[in-house]
Amino acid sequence: MRLRLTQQLMVCLLLATLPPHGNVAAQQPITKSALSSNANTVAENARSAYVIPAALDQVSLQTLIAEALEQNPEIRAMRRGFDMMRARVPQAKALPEPMLSYGYAGNAAFIPPFDIQKGDPSSARMLSFTQEIPYPGKLALKGKMANVEAEAEWWNYEQARLNVVAEVKDAYFDLFYLHKAIETVTKNKELVEKFARIAEAGYSVGKGIQQDVLKAQVEISKLTDQLTVLEQRRQTTEARLNSLLFREPETPVGKPEEIKPREFTYSLAELNEEALTNYPALKAQRRKIDREQYGVEVAKKEFYPDFSVGLTYFNRPGMPEMYGVNVGVKIPLYFWQKQRPAVAEATASARAERERLENATSLLFFRIKDRYLAATTAQRLLKLYSTTIIPQSSLSLESAISGYEVGKVDFLTLLDNLVTLLNYELGYYEQISNVEKAIAALEPFVGFNLRP
Repeated sequence: MRLRLTQQLMVCLLLATLPPHGNVAAQQPITKSALSSNANTVAENARSAYVIPAALDQVSLQTLIAEALEQNPEIRAMRRGFDMMRARVPQAKALPEPMLSYGYAGNAAFIPPFDIQKGDPSSARMLSFTQEIPYPGKLALKGKMANVEAEAEWWNYEQARLNVVAEVKDAYFDLFYLHKAIETVTKNKELVEKFARIAEAGYSVGKGIQQDVLKAQVEISKLTDQLTVLEQRRQTTEARLNSLLFREPETPVGKPEEIKPREFTYSLAELNEEALTNYPALKAQRRKIDREQYGVEVAKKEFYPDFSVGLTYFNRPGMPEMYGVNVGVKIPLYFWQKQRPAVAEATASARAERERLENATSLLFFRIKDRYLAATTAQRLLKLYSTTIIPQSSLSLESAISGYEVGKVDFLTLLDNLVTLLNYELGYYEQISNVEKAIAALEPFVGFNLRP
């Protein structure tokens, strides 16, 4: 882009119309020889308008992503959620807790210590141990249910990581645009301020009109307003980044690195295929379907009885000790009220999860296409700005400068050309940001980095 060169040339030409010293109103009209003699000094003054104060240190996107992955509370909470679900797997496969009980059979006293009736074979202290044993296969199925549920939580954790990375990138690219916009508007505001002084000088010596002065002042006010809004947006974006990185809101972020336009080569079909394979939310939903399918099998197993095995020790003073063994069977007698509705419930739940998978897949394709169109559209606009609009606007501005120099173009036309070029330059940087933001939004869907 030739924006800087064009603006410098314009400032040189316009500032050359000002007298070098003294009261403007007391000077005679400037001649071509005076214009030539002041050209070098004016050029230096124009170039000085582009000296930007020292900015914050640059910060790379990868540095911010690494910090977010380590510090973001949502990511850490999701990891703890996975640890929680993984800890449930051995619990689900474990046998029910055994029952240890103590009993007494003796005299009719109701206040301990109880007395044993010696010589009575039915009087004894009894210590028993009972273990419930579910029907074969039930515990294995429950273990599988817990395992696939833990897998689903892992993919939810992976999705949270990808989402946070995408949010960091989105904020980073926003910040890049805002820094560029502030720099561009600031430099153009300085130019318009110079134009305003030129218009005031011309008006004071009768070579200009008051409308030029007022128009320049209005443009300065508009640019000041634009800078105020941009600065507010910059601070908000920095606070958003700090929130993602679990920092204090006022922590300095730094200036983003320069971003160069790059081609996006993936097709929509490729993105859809990758998403079907790699999208963590779909993987989590598939694990939920597996869990519900195991739940159906568990519900069907409840039609079969559970067992219990017990061992009892009898302590009978004055008589031989005794041991007893008992085996119990839990009969699913009320199956029409419990087991049959439980199977219907589990089946409906499995169907619901399959419907959710289909809905998630359909929504996924929509979101991919939406972000893909945003990326490709912004890429086309970016190419249009860089190859056509900005070069043409630069030529138009240069033509206006030449016309103004010889008196064929008025001041307002010149100012309008500058403002137009400013808006197109802001649009150029915005489209760079929009391309990268749209691609960053696609990455959580495909499960990997699209910008290596």
